[in-house]
Amino acid sequence: MAETPKDRHGKDVDLGARVRLVSLDPKFIDSLPEDEKDDVCSMIGEVFEVYEIDEYGQPWIEKEWRVADDQTISHSLSLASHEMELC
Repeated sequence: MAETPKDRHGKDVDLGARVRLVSLDPKFIDSLPEDEKDDVCSMIGEVFEVYEIDEYGQPWIEKEWRVADDQTISHSLSLASHEMELC
């Protein structure tokens, strides 16, 4: 079983915790398709609920955008400790 994930201040991040996304690795951003970069970067600074902690101890967050009355898009991200802070 993986260790409990920690935020950038060493605080435990549990399932359902609210975390602020404080940064993303520029290499990760550069690896995204051009049409996704702005959406993913817009997540930085926002607060999200951790909806999953995977088998590696990585917390996951998600954001959805409505792009039309009948269409949404979403992005899910797993976060490293230095990328988040507990709220």
